[in-house]
Amino acid sequence: MAAPMSWRRLVYSVYPPAIAGVFTRISDRLFRARDRRGGSSVLLLAPLLAEADPAPRYVSRPAGAQGTDGLCAHFRWMAEHVPAFRVPGNHIHILSSPDQFYQTIKARIKTAKRRVVMASLYLGTGQLEQELVDCMEDALERSQDNSDAPDLKVSVLLDYTRGSRGQINSRTMLLPLLQRFASQMRVSLYHTPDLRGLLRLLVPQRFNETIGVQHIKVYLFDDSIIISGANLSDSYFTNRQDRYVLLENCREVADFFSDLVEAVGDVSLQLQPDDSVTMLEGMVHPYKGNRQDFSAAARKRIMEVMNTAHVRQRLLNGSVDSEDEGMSEGEEDTWVFPLVQMKPLGIQLDEQVTQRLLTDAGPTSTVFLTSGYFNLTQAYMRLVLGAGARYRILTASPEVNGFFGAKGVAGAIPAAYIHIARQFYNQVCFLGQQERIHLHEYHRSQWTFHAKGLWYYLQGQDRPCLTLIGSPNFGYRSVHRDLEAQIAIVTENKELQSRLQEEQEILYLRSTEVSGSTFERPDRHVKLWVKLVTPLIKNFF
Repeated sequence: MAAPMSWRRLVYSVYPPAIAGVFTRISDRLFRARDRRGGSSVLLLAPLLAEADPAPRYVSRPAGAQGTDGLCAHFRWMAEHVPAFRVPGNHIHILSSPDQFYQTIKARIKTAKRRVVMASLYLGTGQLEQELVDCMEDALERSQDNSDAPDLKVSVLLDYTRGSRGQINSRTMLLPLLQRFASQMRVSLYHTPDLRGLLRLLVPQRFNETIGVQHIKVYLFDDSIIISGANLSDSYFTNRQDRYVLLENCREVADFFSDLVEAVGDVSLQLQPDDSVTMLEGMVHPYKGNRQDFSAAARKRIMEVMNTAHVRQRLLNGSVDSEDEGMSEGEEDTWVFPLVQMKPLGIQLDEQVTQRLLTDAGPTSTVFLTSGYFNLTQAYMRLVLGAGARYRILTASPEVNGFFGAKGVAGAIPAAYIHIARQFYNQVCFLGQQERIHLHEYHRSQWTFHAKGLWYYLQGQDRPCLTLIGSPNFGYRSVHRDLEAQIAIVTENKELQSRLQEEQEILYLRSTEVSGSTFERPDRHVKLWVKLVTPLIKNFF
């Protein structure tokens, strides 16, 4: 039995040292002063020094949400905040490998007739990526020659900074398509409003994406859609383990994400056939225009999509708020809730829902949580350490961290994650929570690990009834800096629950549990300078 905790012990153990508190207070004051004056971008550096999460946002439980009286009672509160799409559980497929992910994207592009929508951090420049571009080219050519698909449109949303890095980059990969199919092709490059002024001039190209990026990973083909955390790059197609879910013939969900990507694209820079970029007429420029004006306009455009879908789904699915024990009638036994996090634009729906899930996870629940980069925000950490649920947390071992073996400062990032994991493990031990919270490391030779999300088990159930899957990593950047999207899938479909259970088991079977001796091994030694700089740089990754 885990030892009881007092709130004083919990706060003392979780909050950063006093020096971090000083940095936080200074940065908060400077940032508030900048907002009042509309002043220098240099002050944007201040929040990077320390994390200052607000207290978790608690939302009252709806009547009947206690216990295990049906999934409707447990999770219908999500429909108060975001759209709730009913779909048949047998239309949802779990993809298990990078190659299956890659081959599915290629096959779906080849058969698309109306639309291909791709949102990612970047598109790589290797042979596998070129084959994807060739598939798009073939599909567009067929659409011009084939009366069955005369109106095929291709829309690609990437991050400006990552997609523009180097002489050969995402932009140069897509320019030939844009030049040949200008009326059918759109390439949008999102630029964070926080990278501007002197900061934009001073930060080197390799590191400017740390300020904030477009991080949504959505791959849509007509009425089917893949939600993932994987980018469009060769390692994600071969030996970088992620998670991927295919929603087959789910038109309402596909329409929503198509509209969402279009909205983000509308407030992004538009790539032109000559490799220049322009803004749509009437849109505020992300780094030349006023910071507050851009964020307000972008938030309005994106929330139009959320609110329109939300109202429509509440009208169509009024029984979401009913007291019925079942999720729905007939085959539509599964809900899909889209969760969006874009805090630079004032949108934090994913954060609110995730905090509520962690808050509601009581002693009879079990949560399997995974992130390729274990760097929980202070708010999430407080909820995990202070909750009653059993947690199994999976993260990358140093050798499967994406930065393992990197040159320069980046090569020290795996060691920084070791330091963060050890601090967390020490807090678990200090609070006597070793029986409730277990930390695991993923191992796989010649692979890297990038999977993120969670699986939620109710009391007495051996299969998960809920999963979160998408781009967020549960870290500072995901919550505060980047544009993120994921879905919560809530299902009563036993077959889908079994597939989710199998997905979780396969990932965890390649892991070992962390113990105190893990951090005493020579390969877990962290140099003093890495320990000293970790509190200052943890908000960059």
